Amino acid sequence: MIFRTHYCGLIDKQDAGQEVAIVGWIHRRRDHGGVIFFDMRDETGLVQVVYNPDNKETFALAESCRAEFVLLSKGIVRERPEGTINPDLASGEIEIIASELTILNTSLALPFQLDEHASVGEETRLKYRFLDLRREAMQSNIRLRAKVSHSLRNVLNEEGFLEIETPLLTKATPEGARDYLVPSRTYPGSFFALPQSPQLFKQTLMASGFEKYYQFARCFRDEDLRADRQPEFTQIDIESAFVDANDIINTVTRMISKVFKETLEVDLEDFPHLTYAEAIEKYGTDKPDLRNPLELVEVKDLFINSDFKVFSEPANSDDSRIAALCIPMGGSLSRKKIDDYTDFVGTFGAKGLAYIKVDDPSKGKDGLQSPIIKFIDESIIEKLLVSLDVKEGDIVFFGAGKRKVVNDSLSALRDLVAQDLDLLTSEWAPCWIVDFPMFEIASSGLITPLHHPFTAPRCSIKELIKDPLLALTDAYDIVLNGTELGGGSVRIHDHEMQSAVLKILNINQDEAEEKFGFLILALKHGCPPHAGLAIGFDRLIMLMTKSDSIRDVIAFPKTQTASCLMTNAPGPASSEQLDELHLKIQDLNKET
Repeated sequence: MIFRTHYCGLIDKQDAGQEVAIVGWIHRRRDHGGVIFFDMRDETGLVQVVYNPDNKETFALAESCRAEFVLLSKGIVRERPEGTINPDLASGEIEIIASELTILNTSLALPFQLDEHASVGEETRLKYRFLDLRREAMQSNIRLRAKVSHSLRNVLNEEGFLEIETPLLTKATPEGARDYLVPSRTYPGSFFALPQSPQLFKQTLMASGFEKYYQFARCFRDEDLRADRQPEFTQIDIESAFVDANDIINTVTRMISKVFKETLEVDLEDFPHLTYAEAIEKYGTDKPDLRNPLELVEVKDLFINSDFKVFSEPANSDDSRIAALCIPMGGSLSRKKIDDYTDFVGTFGAKGLAYIKVDDPSKGKDGLQSPIIKFIDESIIEKLLVSLDVKEGDIVFFGAGKRKVVNDSLSALRDLVAQDLDLLTSEWAPCWIVDFPMFEIASSGLITPLHHPFTAPRCSIKELIKDPLLALTDAYDIVLNGTELGGGSVRIHDHEMQSAVLKILNINQDEAEEKFGFLILALKHGCPPHAGLAIGFDRLIMLMTKSDSIRDVIAFPKTQTASCLMTNAPGPASSEQLDELHLKIQDLNKET
């Protein structure tokens, strides 16, 4: 059987008069005065097929067809009559007058219309993912994903990188999230772990003499999910020997720029570099959206001697800050909107949201409106107006308190205000964040690596041990439109430095040997200086397609509870399987 001579979306006026055979799905069916119209769909798009009643056999068959039936249609291409051209379709100037029809498969009634998906809940979409993927938007997303993957591989191949696969069955690694464990049948009581990243293997490859590696790596993390996270995901992993931070940054900048140009016809002209300290100071986050012109201004010093305790207490505390966020012409914001913003910052731990509306800055205190203005000295007000360079009609929001709370709340408010007031100045704004601290203090009070324990500090071992919290690294994150695309660093290639870092993290020699002894052994056998980076591929595609969720750019994603509604995974194992693995399931309903 000849299935197809032409693709639906590629037929045009040049094919008028030809007999064609097309295959695909009925996207939409219409009956007009005894004539049946099908919009037929394949991977290239739509074309209109007309079934006239004078061809009784074909017409009767067409009458029995419904949406998403799979058909083979044959007929003559003709130009559409005047007034019936559809400018929204590539094939909108023609239609096919059907002479033959073969039903290749039928379809049950649809749980949702493929061209009216907006009101469909995500659970329904994920349960019927095979239908959801037929929608134009999803087809476009998955096709762009493939196109970007091809482009990235071409760039990395041209740069001399070698694609090498690393194991999926490995050992648990200290990446900061829970591992997915796989019980071993041949080693009863022992478990593999699915990799959270290929970090240890790619560093080992550098010690193995492969100087440029890349991989589209599948990674697994058993952690709480968000819109931009999945339990299994893909990252673009690269590593290179005998390079420094700038080499990796320049390579990735070229790679991302070229991919955007080839796939979206977008020129990413500038990738500014900001230090971690500068990003936190100006934007309250190490993932700033540089399309947003708003910046935080530190005003802590102005309130050191103030009588206003709400500001004076954090002004005199080392781990606190007072930051101001000036919104040009924000004075028009209603009291309800300000109250909404106050509730919003409260979700980040802020105790309130102080503000000053600027009516006339030339009048000093008398030209301002604020519930807090009466508590602030005139001299402080004058300095504040100068340092913030306020204009008539502006509003200034303040965050005062613990540094993390102020940064988290005002950085989120900065993004929300820019969205509400349409302040974004461009469509795309990439940047690099550099000069990260080596360590930070976790909520537990213990020292923890800001990235991971294989990042190389800039200082000597002696300096690192003396004051680890002062150590900076050659780590770098690439950020696009306020989303971290990925991060990397110069790695530790000296086993003595690696041992010192692990000791600071209270990882003793036995634990280090158990978890990643093979890497330490590789470092002891002539491992070269090396650096690398990993980019979240799913996240990149989510941004490039302007999707709201990472699940919209993955063919078969999991829900936020890490389940697959289409396959009903995860599911129980049979008693035979459990016996082979020497496992026993505890009674989950039994009270402990």
